[in-house]
Amino acid sequence: MTRVAAVDCGTNSIRLLVADVDPASGELVDLDRRMTIVRLGQGVDRTGRLAPEALERTFAACRDYAAIIKEHGADRVRFVATSATRDAANRDDFVRGVLDILGVEPEVVSGDQEAALSFTGATAELAGRDDLAKPYLVVDIGGGSTEFVVGDDRVRAARSVDVGCVRLTERHLVEDGVVSDPPTPGQVTAMRADIEAALDLAERTVPLREARTLVGLAGSVTTVSAIAQNLPEYDSRAIHHSRVSYDRVREITESLLTSTHAERATIPSMHPGRVDVIGAGALVLLSIMERTGAAEVVVSEHDILDGIAFLAARESGAGEQGD
Repeated sequence: MTRVAAVDCGTNSIRLLVADVDPASGELVDLDRRMTIVRLGQGVDRTGRLAPEALERTFAACRDYAAIIKEHGADRVRFVATSATRDAANRDDFVRGVLDILGVEPEVVSGDQEAALSFTGATAELAGRDDLAKPYLVVDIGGGSTEFVVGDDRVRAARSVDVGCVRLTERHLVEDGVVSDPPTPGQVTAMRADIEAALDLAERTVPLREARTLVGLAGSVTTVSAIAQNLPEYDSRAIHHSRVSYDRVREITESLLTSTHAERATIPSMHPGRVDVIGAGALVLLSIMERTGAAEVVVSEHDILDGIAFLAARESGAGEQGD
């Protein structure tokens, strides 16, 4: 077992996993797993730059994570940054800040790399299960982008498209700096059109309809699962590998898109940082299920973060063998 620290910095949140990993067996034992909403992608779709206040929120979280990594004594640290950072003209400011705080340079991965890491993290522990037919379609609905990966024991095709819960909310639901409360039917229709165009783009290279099992990742999907189960609080153990039917996803999405901020905020399993963007994220999930004909989504708490941890452990082992 190799002790590693993995950091996934997305458009809406930054997450840390410290774990003992055996890449040969696929075993991963959590020591510390946490998430902080930092909204690094605030305004990136409009300005093309990372906002100073968004950078500072992210660096504050990195300082907290550095202390946790030191406390656990990780042998290797891997930091991956995704959609918002790919799009930003001033991403060098972000890279320098992370390097100063954590001592590692963040890897700004491509959409295809992000998809492969998500697939590894989501499917490594599904091997050998006979109740989930292959191939899998793994969808990672993030803040700025959604990744689609089809594969069985390995990735067959992958594509990243620029629709995510934060990007869609900022593009379609914000007027005069305020999120519509609730969205108008016209705004929802505009979001739908954006999502359908993105699905058309993804389907050019990824055979979405060939998949036998839909696996959904990231906060929008896990929050839908928590709502579907009427959980009194967010519970990763209850959410991981839960199954949510198409009918339930449709019902929840319609409810979220017709409720007010105050009403959504009363949902006990809802993270405060997701209240304004969860409707858009749920709509992406619903649209994917409609496009693929999926009767249910299998929800995974293991995603790109776990994929980063497996990659860090494999590289650590390779380095030791070469010494």
